[in-house]
Amino acid sequence: MPRYYFNTHVGDELISDPEGEELRDLDRAWEVARAMIRELLKTEGADGALLNAVIEVTDEAGEVVLEFPCAEAILDMSVWQVTKH
Repeated sequence: MPRYYFNTHVGDELISDPEGEELRDLDRAWEVARAMIRELLKTEGADGALLNAVIEVTDEAGEVVLEFPCAEAILDMSVWQVTKH
């Protein structure tokens, strides 16, 4: 299985993922990136810097195969906020 690395860009700061994760394909890497962002937004809150952050997924050769903006994950999260009485 291919290994993907989930590096996070927050402003000028880069938080590298030195270990990566073996996943079946790029679709699964997209799902993992989205889950990471959702969890981060739940625990840290949606402040300006975090909303502008991007998770950059690279393959074993270091090539960028996916960029997932944190703000994009919020679009899905609004569904979770709906309560029905």
